[in-house]
Amino acid sequence: MNLKEYIRDVPDFPKPGIIFKDISPLLKNPKALSYSIDKLIEPFSKNNIDIVAGVEARGFLLSTPISLKLNKPMIPIRKIGKLPYKTFDVSYDLEYGKDTIEIHKDAIRPGDKVLIVDDLLATGGTINACIKLINTAGGVVKGLSFIIELTQLNGREILSNATTDKIHSIIKY
Repeated sequence: MNLKEYIRDVPDFPKPGIIFKDISPLLKNPKALSYSIDKLIEPFSKNNIDIVAGVEARGFLLSTPISLKLNKPMIPIRKIGKLPYKTFDVSYDLEYGKDTIEIHKDAIRPGDKVLIVDDLLATGGTINACIKLINTAGGVVKGLSFIIELTQLNGREILSNATTDKIHSIIKY
């Protein structure tokens, strides 16, 4: 299946000059979504993953069915102020400012092996912050899985310093 057929380009979103890769058409097609979930899991099905972490917000849509297929817990990585219990947080720089993400302090036990899932790898800043957050909580990132990777933004290079066994993306632009 050619998943690029289910990715819509939206010019000048969220700001002029950016071409947003919209996965809404993929989410709308059950066959394409199911295929995507299987492909996101493929390199990790035998990696002894303990937890699947989904990055707000599109990562939630992908990590939940992955956690069900792997029969593992899913934890949300959220923007600051969205989780109701005690949290760990990490702040990081964006090209247009700063952001902070968090997880519940009881989401991960020391040594838990974590698969982080999101829709897109761009510059790597958000995912790098997710890795720091998982490490702060005592977890070990075993893999990163994305539907899309924007290779010209070199996110993989930033993440090459991260402690993870595998970086996987289905579609590369």
